[in-house]
Amino acid sequence: MSDLGRLVAGRYRLVERIGRGGMGTVWRAEDELLGRAVAVKRLHPPQPHLQDDELETLFERTRREARSAARISHPNVVVVHDVVDDEGLPVIVMEYVPSTTLGDLLKERGPVGPGEAARIGRAMVAALRAAHGAGVLHRDVKPGNVLLAESGRVVLTDFGIAQASGTSTLTRTGELIGSIDFLAPERLTGGVPGPESDLWALGATLFQAVEGRSPFRRDTAIETAYAIAADEVPVAGRAGALGPVIAGLLVREPRGRLSAEEAERLLRAGAAETETESVPRDSLASLAGPAPAARSRAGGPVTSPVHVPAPLSPPYARRRRASLWAAALLVPVLAGGGYYAVPLLGEPRHGAAGPSPSSSGVTMPHPSAASASAVPSASPTPSYTPPPVPDGYHLAAEQVRGFAVPVPDGWERQVSDDGRQFVYVDPTGLVGLRVAALDFAGPSPLRHFEDVEAQMVPDLEGYERLRMQSTRWRGRPAAIWEFTFKGTARDFRAVDLGFGQPGEQEFTVYLSAPSDRWGSYRAVFDNAVAGFRPDAR
Repeated sequence: MSDLGRLVAGRYRLVERIGRGGMGTVWRAEDELLGRAVAVKRLHPPQPHLQDDELETLFERTRREARSAARISHPNVVVVHDVVDDEGLPVIVMEYVPSTTLGDLLKERGPVGPGEAARIGRAMVAALRAAHGAGVLHRDVKPGNVLLAESGRVVLTDFGIAQASGTSTLTRTGELIGSIDFLAPERLTGGVPGPESDLWALGATLFQAVEGRSPFRRDTAIETAYAIAADEVPVAGRAGALGPVIAGLLVREPRGRLSAEEAERLLRAGAAETETESVPRDSLASLAGPAPAARSRAGGPVTSPVHVPAPLSPPYARRRRASLWAAALLVPVLAGGGYYAVPLLGEPRHGAAGPSPSSSGVTMPHPSAASASAVPSASPTPSYTPPPVPDGYHLAAEQVRGFAVPVPDGWERQVSDDGRQFVYVDPTGLVGLRVAALDFAGPSPLRHFEDVEAQMVPDLEGYERLRMQSTRWRGRPAAIWEFTFKGTARDFRAVDLGFGQPGEQEFTVYLSAPSDRWGSYRAVFDNAVAGFRPDAR
């Protein structure tokens, strides 16, 4: 504490030590020139065994922290005022935010509720979007770097190991920079970190916020690293409506992870709708859609419809649509009492009708009330009011099966011969939204998806699973499945959500589209999941 009261750079008077980390100590200081409180981060004095080049690396990291953070202008990112030298060491002068860290809050009070976690997560992902937009990776997102201000503001700080795009990495061969509990799998296996790595760390941070513990913490760093790379990703049981968001961020394959935009949209909806569990959207991989209409913290309605651009309409689209979609109609499979389908979309390799159900080798028992009586009685699901139908959509009401779903205007409706699948096709004939209905749900939507995958994958060339896991949808058991596959002329991506209380009606909502246009059409799935009405008779 000998530095207390010392003047730094002839201007900043050290008043109180407020934090200490691996690289430096943070002080509350008084800017005697402008008469304001600031935060001053001083690098720790160098260790005597460090070589000159290692010292320069440490100093350059600190300078980069300032340069990186200064490139970002956002209310959820700490403001950098100045960079000065003090006794040969670089010092960063930052905005002072009267606050506690999320890490300290969790240690002192335990986990926070889903609503508060959503509020914090929404601010963090907004900060990361701003940072990534400026070409900056944080690389050390964790509860200790999240400031919870007395004013309610949430601030992401400590870009001390941030890496700006286009700059050399300041690590030695084999050296890992960051907190082990929050390192993404690709960083542990030698991959090049990108924005997705920060999003993994965000997911781990939100997991700890609601569970009170790190998702992969083990007794040693080596065991923790192994758990991140190989162990099953744990489920955040206390996350409520945020469960799918956290799960979507903790997807090991970076390509299957929720994007910052997707996570922000889900967190924005889930911040208020914590009493109603909802499924995240995203491409087939996360199968999660934005949490349906929520209630704001003030009690007002919150809706966040997403919009899909007008579909492309090449001259040949109309001529090919009927035959294309006949070829694309999904292969129905009754697996364990659940009605699902695997797509052969676009240019299938099995003829216009695709392989028949019998060719899959799957037994197809007819569901009955007797079979339903063998499963536990359904528990009541939370009340829920769907959001308004977005502009450019209409509500397709299928009275026979008792549901309604938002569908883009201009999409053509088709119904399977057995009346259990309803398909809505865009004008190009390459994008399809499908809803399948079954009278009685089985005990495990995930097991149904696993059965279907095992039977049908041999017929899907280039199949690659991006994600498959259990989740909840408005209180109902659910599973999400996302994957990619190849047509004869292009690659496709798909997402499938299956849900239903045992003994009640079961539904799947499915979207597939060309992979290179997935970003344009994934909102169709989001809107379908958010606005789905399972009791529209």
